[in-house]
This record gives sequence, structure tokens and C-alpha cells, in this order.
Amino acid sequence: MKAIFKNYAQLTKFTLSFTVVFTCVICYQIAPNITSFDWFKILLLTFAGLCITGSANAINQAVEKHTDAQMKRTADRPVAAGRMSQQAAYTFAAVIGLLGIGLMWYYFNFSAAALSAFSLFLYAFIYTPLKKINSIAVLVGAFPGAIPCLIGWVAATDIVSPFETFIVNGKEYLNAGGWALFFVQFLWQFPHFWAIAWVSHTDYSKVGFKLLPAKEGPTRFTALQSIMYAVLMIPIGFLPHYFNITGDWSMWVVLVANIFMVVQCIRLYQNMGVPAARRVMFSSYIYLPIVFLALLADKI
Repeated sequence: MKAIFKNYAQLTKFTLSFTVVFTCVICYQIAPNITSFDWFKILLLTFAGLCITGSANAINQAVEKHTDAQMKRTADRPVAAGRMSQQAAYTFAAVIGLLGIGLMWYYFNFSAAALSAFSLFLYAFIYTPLKKINSIAVLVGAFPGAIPCLIGWVAATDIVSPFETFIVNGKEYLNAGGWALFFVQFLWQFPHFWAIAWVSHTDYSKVGFKLLPAKEGPTRFTALQSIMYAVLMIPIGFLPHYFNITGDWSMWVVLVANIFMVVQCIRLYQNMGVPAARRVMFSSYIYLPIVFLALLADKI
């Protein structure tokens, strides 16, 4: 039973799924109309999010069975290693995916469920096969990577459009706050993912993955692109404060975190090596919880 549980945890990429669901739950709590910690709703949102994200990851591993088997970092995944059949992975993905979307619809709202289904489809059936075709896959993959922020917000407000407003305790809020959180995570993914692709370039190129912006692989152009997106994170980081969903001190925390990411990307441009790319990668892992927890703690 322990081995079976471990296989299914690997199939869903539990650690990665939990990171994605973490920002979804945080954004749910940041929404102005959520005024208390409803642990039942939080646990439901976490479980539904893990089901949906895990489903997308399971489909990804089933589709990439032969590709994963050729790469050192993925060869031990259950489908690639032959411990689980592709059919079993697809069946499991369908069950937990439908369960997650159903829970999102029943306990939250249809809008959040629809966004969840769209995100799952985009990741599993568009981004996954696109990785072998063109590096635009990173741009496409950034959407399902950031949509969980919007899902959390929409689960609270039941409004998708950034131009609609809602009233909480007599105060009017523009729904663009949810989109601001979406773009914080959307831009973060480019230096984060390119750093991973830089570190794993040998493995990725061996199986035909085209994930770096330059065809030649890890070049100064890739580092420059990382700097560009890190710089764009700076003005976007002010938007939660601009839309009056968070206060002053979190704005400065986000600014410092964004400048830190820019510095790490500049160091990558200067050093052009795997250690520098690894610093960008680990810095991005630290960035996400610091920024989103600061925004939650400073919620207005």
C-alpha cells in the first residue's frame, strides 16, 4: 500500500501541485469579501485544487511516458518506469479531475469550476505536446500556471471580468484585483522556468523539448529575456496595492522581492553558468511564499 500511495503521489507531482494550490488558497483569502478563515472551505479548496492540478500532472506523465524514461530526472516516475500503465494514469487523472471540478462547482461556483477545467485542458492538452514543437510552450504554460490565483479569487467573488465591481461593507472594489494577483504569478514563471530549463538543458534537448527562447540553448539572449520579465514584475507588483486589496508594507516587501529577482537574473547574464541559473531557480522558489504571504498578511 505504501508503494502504491507513493506512485500516485509521484503521478500527481504532489509537491508541485501543493505549491500551485497554495497560491490559489492565498488568493481566495485575499479577496475582500472573505472576512474570516473558514477552515472547511479552505480544506475543500485545497483538496479540489490538488485533484485538478494532480489530474493535469498525471495526464502529462501519461503522455510523456517515453520522453520521461529518457531523462535522468524523470526516469523514475511511475509511468515512465513501468510501475503503472498509461491507462491507469489516464483513468486516475479523469477521476480526480472530474472530482476536483465537481467540488469547485458545488461548494464554490460555476465560474471557478470552468476556469479550473480550462486550466487543466490548457496544461494537459496544449502545453504538454507543444513543448516538442516550439518554445512558445513556456508562454502557453504560464497561463495554467497562473490561473490558480484567479481561480482562488473567483471562488470567493464569483466574478471573472476585471471590469466588474462588487461591494463589501459598503466599499466598492474593482474585480481587477484578482487579475493583478494572476499577473504577479504569470510573470514570475518566466525566469523561474527558464532557470529550470537552463539547469536541465542537456536532458531536455536530448528528448527534443524546446523550452528556452534561443534555439542555441542557454545563451545571453535567454538571460536577457529573464531580466526583462523580472523587471516587468516590478510595476506589476504595485497593482495589489493600487487596487486597494493590500496595504503599504506588503508593497515594499513585494518591491524588494522583485528587485532581488532582477539581481539574480542579472547575475545569470554576467556568469552564464548552471550555478547562476540554479540561484535564479531557488530564488524563485523563495519568492512565491514570501510575496503571497506578505500580501495576505497585509490584506485590507
